[in-house]
Amino acid sequence: MCVMRTPRCLIVALLAVAVGVASASAPAQAQPSDADFLAARTAFERGQRDRLEALAPRLDGHLLQPYVDTWRLRLALDTATDDEVRAFLDANVVPPLTQQLRVDWLKSLARRGQWARFAVDYPPPAGEDSELACYGIQYRRQRDGDAALAAAKPLWFSGQALPEACDPLFDALIARGSLTVADRRERFRLATQAGNVRLARLIAGDLPAGERISPAEFAPVDKDPARSLASGNFRWRQPGGRELALYALERAARSDAAQVRPAWEKQRGQLPEAERRYGNARIAYHAARQLRPEAHAWYLEAGEQPLGEVERAWQVRAALRAGSWNGVLAAIDRMPAAQAAEPAWRYWRARALAALGRGTEADALYAALAAEDGFYPLLAADAQGRGAEKMREPRPAAVVTDPQWLAAFGARADVKRVLKLAQLDLRPEMLREWAQIVRGADDDTLLAAADYARRQGLYDRAINTAERTGSRHDFGLRYLTPYRSEFGSAARDHAVDEALLFGIARQESRFVADIVSSAGAVGLMQLMPATARWVARELKRSDFRPDRIADVGTNTGFGAFYFKYWLDRLDALPALAAAAYNAGPGRAQAWRNGAPLEGAIWVETIPFNETRDYVKKVLANAMYYTRELNQPYVSLTARLGTVLPRGTTAPNGGNLALSP
Repeated sequence: MCVMRTPRCLIVALLAVAVGVASASAPAQAQPSDADFLAARTAFERGQRDRLEALAPRLDGHLLQPYVDTWRLRLALDTATDDEVRAFLDANVVPPLTQQLRVDWLKSLARRGQWARFAVDYPPPAGEDSELACYGIQYRRQRDGDAALAAAKPLWFSGQALPEACDPLFDALIARGSLTVADRRERFRLATQAGNVRLARLIAGDLPAGERISPAEFAPVDKDPARSLASGNFRWRQPGGRELALYALERAARSDAAQVRPAWEKQRGQLPEAERRYGNARIAYHAARQLRPEAHAWYLEAGEQPLGEVERAWQVRAALRAGSWNGVLAAIDRMPAAQAAEPAWRYWRARALAALGRGTEADALYAALAAEDGFYPLLAADAQGRGAEKMREPRPAAVVTDPQWLAAFGARADVKRVLKLAQLDLRPEMLREWAQIVRGADDDTLLAAADYARRQGLYDRAINTAERTGSRHDFGLRYLTPYRSEFGSAARDHAVDEALLFGIARQESRFVADIVSSAGAVGLMQLMPATARWVARELKRSDFRPDRIADVGTNTGFGAFYFKYWLDRLDALPALAAAAYNAGPGRAQAWRNGAPLEGAIWVETIPFNETRDYVKKVLANAMYYTRELNQPYVSLTARLGTVLPRGTTAPNGGNLALSP
């Protein structure tokens, strides 16, 4: 489907005109067709080598022929000669293609044990995945001996299944005693925490006697972990039995930490102190994600138990919801330096310091953070009473790109391929090509490339590229306002802040008008078909057809209506409405529990990582779009307001804090 107001379809139309003009003045001849190219891509993805070979001659001279040539070789790697692959790698000028081909070739050589040839191209310049990393260690082991195995040990500590290429390395480490029983129990716990039950069972079943957990022992726990923990029918004197009890706690607490808490309190005395602290930390973590008010106190029971990065973050969030600024400060101070340096924890540390009477320290943190851009820098500026000033700071002059530079850039083969890939809606390939084009570029080049992308209607690449600059910025490119007429109409028709609509679309689609997500959401505002049908009924739009969901006017209007519908029902709080837009209104309502919460704390403690990040970015986007659209300033703190428990109405039925 093509929507004529979208950049990709405009390109299609222009190409069609160009082809028509050419055909009118030149003899008819067979030209490489895009249809054949797409058929070739399908053949490659399905491993249909004969079909690909049949299509290849018809694509000689096609702009994307390097893709076809690479696909042909990738399907023939296991029988290709070293000379054939070497000649192709040396001659091919499309780095994203040759990088993946080199990785595939190395894996093919490793599977065949051809280590001498493997050594020629290893390691690949673009890095390696875990499978190739394990093949690389296998290569070094056969060259240098068992000392090379040490590099494999860090790979072991993963809650996810790893490629078969890693298995012989792990087997050798276990046989040598370099992967201890404690290391193997640690991975069992990581797999359990990740919800990877199959991997957890495999690890537990392979442990020595006494440590091992049999399928018969797993069965009742998997059927009802809470009941199993309450019954306490475990081999408490043996490590395997105690690990199974902790496994039951993990599985049960994941569903309802508060419900399983009495059983945990009953049984935890049978565990050694280290294992008891571990269990205390895990139930506290799940309670925090379930927004239980007891989570902060339960975290304190974990004592000095080492915590992972995610657990540490939720310890801070539990303290925030409990109103314990001492707890917030203590938890952040225990973070590793790299994690504590993230904007979120710098901001909350400053807030804690200010609340505890350490204003001078807080002000220094606020000032440094407010000099940056984003959600937390905006809040830091608010905390110092400088929010309006920050938004009124003079902006760098907009980019004015030299027309000759633009023409030369557009004439490059790789840039032409990007446009063709965008036209054919081959986004993964387009993204890889564009990333290669701008990799390592200086700020001036990045901004010029972003301007070129904007002019070509590649708004997502324009934004992405403009955001990569280090010191020279163009906020007009970072916060583009395409389809201004449609967004303006949608905002007026449904009484929604236009800056918020732009903020949502920037986060949802980066203004790729006909994009379809893996879940089936369509267009600028990423509407699910069922949502679009519901909105059409609400608006009494009898003319609506499902094939028009990506139409820019329809999509922006329907998205504006849907957002406003929930904004009106969620205390006029944009954070709640944005959460509802992303995760569904039921979840947004369910997260309104406990005492009234400052909006920033409510956002910080949204349990879904994606939704938490989404709400922060939508609201920060809206702040910058307010500036781009020359709208009256309203602080981010005021926009966040106060989130009341579900069923509670704010005074006058609206936001508690909407004034500038």
